[in-house]
Amino acid sequence: MSAEVVAAAAKSPETGRRGFGIYVHVPFCVSRCGYCDFNTYTAAELGAGVSRETYAGLVRAEIGRAAALFGSVPRVDTVFFGGGTPTLLPAADLAAVLAEIDDRFGLADGAEVTAEANPESVDAGYLAELRAGGFTRLSIGMQSTAPHVLRVLDREHSPAKALAAVEHARNAGFEHVSLDLIYGTPGETAADFAASLAAAVDSGVDHVSAYSLIVEEGTALARRIRSGRVPRPSDDVAADRYLAAEAALGEAGFSWYEVSNWARSPEARCRHNLLYWDGGHWWGAGPGAHSHLPGLRWWNHKHPSTYATALAGGLPLAEHEELSDEDRYLESVMLLTRLEQGLPVSWLRANGLAAAQQVVADGLALLEGGRLRLTLRGRLLADAVVRDLTA
Repeated sequence: MSAEVVAAAAKSPETGRRGFGIYVHVPFCVSRCGYCDFNTYTAAELGAGVSRETYAGLVRAEIGRAAALFGSVPRVDTVFFGGGTPTLLPAADLAAVLAEIDDRFGLADGAEVTAEANPESVDAGYLAELRAGGFTRLSIGMQSTAPHVLRVLDREHSPAKALAAVEHARNAGFEHVSLDLIYGTPGETAADFAASLAAAVDSGVDHVSAYSLIVEEGTALARRIRSGRVPRPSDDVAADRYLAAEAALGEAGFSWYEVSNWARSPEARCRHNLLYWDGGHWWGAGPGAHSHLPGLRWWNHKHPSTYATALAGGLPLAEHEELSDEDRYLESVMLLTRLEQGLPVSWLRANGLAAAQQVVADGLALLEGGRLRLTLRGRLLADAVVRDLTA
């Protein structure tokens, strides 16, 4: 794909109408978690042309080249640094990338700026520097407070370290702090997950993401399960854990706004993720990062060294897909169905309308104000509901 194709999408009058964000992928990890299949690399896997020391400069170069493609550069509503472990880079480097985004695009007033963090990679001083650099939101990967669960996941931090990171973030003045939990890990008990939920609530965070463990092919965890060393996660247990999360978080004043996400207030919702789910546009910078502009989705070269080589000659574009009206329809139904706000039934085709009536009759959704909204039982079966609506 050529830069001209991207430039044409960037200059579309639709660009940014439903919000515009920038995602920055930081692919570094100290070690690889057994369940993870994200685009991450340890120091030994990086190859030539990229390192932690040079990485911020590479991403800043891509951001500069991206901004040059737009006719009217959209203001940036949200920025999200994900990984990998973004906080393995110096806070000053992350702040420099953010400053580049502000210089080239401009941050909207009140822009949300999020960094993901592993508990062992931050301390009070680091987070104070990150907050001073313009970051407003921190998402901390706690996953569990049970040491034996963390061992199965190959997580290296202690439960106390994650909770300390929350305290440091709050003391540093972050506007919003989120904790990530994983449930359904082999060996996790109901009491283990209840303790994790209680710790998250008691920490004072205003956002919790809770995800069922997915065993991805090619991961160390998949190999251990295949060899019989670790039992396969149970769907029934995962459903029980989800119900426990809804009960505990709801009692503590959190409300769900997407199937796997709860917030204490509308302001605490992750606006960057909502931009994805609501059909907004974004530029993804870094190895393997995906971007979305009107009618077009593309992704960068995946390996950091290949990314760096491609960037030396232009944009590091690898592959793309042009989105048809059918693609956009299916994605809108899938994403909006998972949101608390629900799916406008007026968007559905005839088959989808008939399926929506059956979904309501089955108690999987409610029809309110012209929108189809999942019930608690429907959230457990969200994927099946989407399949029915798009059949």
